[in-house]
Amino acid sequence: MVLDERHELVGRGHAERLIPMIAELPEGGRAARIVVDCGPGSFTGIRVGIAAARALALGWNVRAAGFSSLPLVAAAGFAAQPALSELAVVLEGGHGEVFMQCFDRCSGPIGAFASLKPDAALAALDGRVAIGNGVRHLAALDADLAVHEALPRAADAALLDPTLTMLPPSPIYGRAPDAKPLMQ
Repeated sequence: MVLDERHELVGRGHAERLIPMIAELPEGGRAARIVVDCGPGSFTGIRVGIAAARALALGWNVRAAGFSSLPLVAAAGFAAQPALSELAVVLEGGHGEVFMQCFDRCSGPIGAFASLKPDAALAALDGRVAIGNGVRHLAALDADLAVHEALPRAADAALLDPTLTMLPPSPIYGRAPDAKPLMQ
């Protein structure tokens, strides 16, 4: 059950804004359980959120768990468009790629998520509506494409099957790291 929420687009400054936003909530945001977006998503933003969730869970002596942003956006998309039976979530992936996963309203994820170049993601849509904050990359390739801009909203975690909100509070990486260890 969501009692209150805060949602701001901050661009930079996640770390500086997150704890004050939580403090603005009733009772300073204190909760019996904390769920946090583990990604894939903004490299820094995801880590700031997870660190804050872990710290608050430790301080409040409660459990912290995670969820993936992909089924979160899918659940919100299905709630907003009840006639859809399938959709594809397309999120910003960085490095000219998008994170994409397809979903069926009744059975959930259709395959694993992938980090794809926009042209490959467009080909993988297979007629599905695309939803997410990475859809602009696909729309740039096909002006007639059915897309819906959407960002992950933590309050939408209430739409998820509870089993999808029990991930360990750790980052979900969308691709291999860019940094390579030096050979010795």
